[in-house]
Amino acid sequence: MTEFFDTEKIKEVIENGKGQAQDLLNHPEKVDELLIKMEEELKEVPVGGQVLANIPLMISMVKSYISKEYTDVSAKVIITMISAFLYVVKRKDLIRDNIPFIGFLDDIAVLGVALTFVDPELKAYAEWRKNKA
Repeated sequence: MTEFFDTEKIKEVIENGKGQAQDLLNHPEKVDELLIKMEEELKEVPVGGQVLANIPLMISMVKSYISKEYTDVSAKVIITMISAFLYVVKRKDLIRDNIPFIGFLDDIAVLGVALTFVDPELKAYAEWRKNKA
């Protein structure tokens, strides 16, 4: 997915959101608002494949971390995911969402890059959640 975009620019987008993401960790009610907005945004994305399939798991992991139910992950991983979520819900896109089909490609690319950073931790969380049930 990132072959359509400058990967360095996408990494910069994620890095730029990390300060705000760090602040959100101290305000669980604001994180919950962000996650709700994130879920609403995803309902409008017409395609997304494997990237979007991991979004609910990412959201669940952030919520479990915030509630201190699951803490076997670094804050850096959580901040990376929240930073990507912030990009999706903010209206300062690299590609405007109202452009048919391609408008959501930048959102998917940012989430995809974030997923590459957090994949091992996300898999560990999925296993923990599965064993917990």
